[in-house]
Amino acid sequence: MNIGMIGIGLMGHGIAANLQKHGHQLTLLKHPGNQPVDDLLDGGARTADTPADVARQSGIVVLCVTGTPQVEAVLQGPDGLLAGLAAGSIVIDCSTAIPSSTEKVARAVGERGGRFLDAPMTRTPREAAQGRLNLLVGGDERLFEECLPVLRCFAENVTRVGGVGAGHRMKLLHNYVSLGSIALLAEAAAAALDADIDPAVFVDVLAKGGGAGAALDRMRPYLTERDSSPLRFAMSNALKDIGYFTTMAQDGGSVHEIADAVRQTFADAVEQAGPGRFVPELVDVLQSRPRTAGDQADGPRQGR
Repeated sequence: MNIGMIGIGLMGHGIAANLQKHGHQLTLLKHPGNQPVDDLLDGGARTADTPADVARQSGIVVLCVTGTPQVEAVLQGPDGLLAGLAAGSIVIDCSTAIPSSTEKVARAVGERGGRFLDAPMTRTPREAAQGRLNLLVGGDERLFEECLPVLRCFAENVTRVGGVGAGHRMKLLHNYVSLGSIALLAEAAAAALDADIDPAVFVDVLAKGGGAGAALDRMRPYLTERDSSPLRFAMSNALKDIGYFTTMAQDGGSVHEIADAVRQTFADAVEQAGPGRFVPELVDVLQSRPRTAGDQADGPRQGR
């Protein structure tokens, strides 16, 4: 099958590589934000200069861009995806987006004769490279079944959670719980360091009690070894995702007081440390006193 890929970032590269591994012909949008694509080109992938050109060469187009503004920009304009979309073609949006925008995007695709699924991901770039992502899919059930063989090329668990927009709603709920747990854990870890608690002891006690779970498992390498590679997710993206959750909550009239606090925590961290720092490094930003030569814990301490 001819499949177009727009967004070859840390997650998108893994998706593209696994689609290619399963024999699909790829067309990649040229973009300065892409990860290196030499391996994909060596495997036979083609490139296109505009989203419209990607659509013209593809029966399915997979989007894996940063968020709602980027999804909308990819679709619109004279060289946008919609301009080249053929009747019956399928757009699968694996980005993280605001559900109300997703519904508008799906209508725009439908007006061009196309079909649409929102299929945001959970897990990390490591699982993306392994073809072991989790997908949360929103859209027509028959279309979901039609696309399932393609989705399984790069996902271990594929769950249809409802109609259009439901995938993005579930993704925001998931990321709020995940990132909220990580923010709470980072604040506790920073307080533990300020109290001269050994990080290994801190992790061990939580792992044997009520702190056990995915958040601790992902944070453990940084807390004990200052290794952020298992959770290569920028704090700026965390801020975006929590912001999307609060927008969804506001739209639905839901309570979001704790989410507001989590969002402010990441906003402050991005302002202080910069947008490119990975989420585990939030621990450093939240520490209240600078590191001194006599400290036992490894790694920098930055004033809050």
